[in-house]
Amino acid sequence: MSMVTTMLNKAFETIPDGTGLILHSDQGWQYQHMLHEKGIQQSMSRKGNCLDNAVMENFFGLLKSELLYLQEFESMEHFMLELAIYLDYYNNHRIKAKLKGLPPALYRLQALSVA
Repeated sequence: MSMVTTMLNKAFETIPDGTGLILHSDQGWQYQHMLHEKGIQQSMSRKGNCLDNAVMENFFGLLKSELLYLQEFESMEHFMLELAIYLDYYNNHRIKAKLKGLPPALYRLQALSVA
């Protein structure tokens, strides 16, 4: 528990209140009050139910295999730059068969224009 609270307190030093962030964790009920105080929404699975976080687990699996495991990073700044480039690629250029061959951003726009 102390490792998690130390990590969160360090993160809170750089994250302003009310940013609308979502923190994905597995059964993090021990520190959910800390997140609520900072206005951070918690995403976690219920015990014995992996389906409610399947989307996040899938995304992080792709992030690891398509970015993290493919290169070594010289610094945190280098990693953050590569992460920003990957997120742009993932959202705007990487096509998905489940999204009718569109990247997520275009699929959302298409869905919104129909609604």
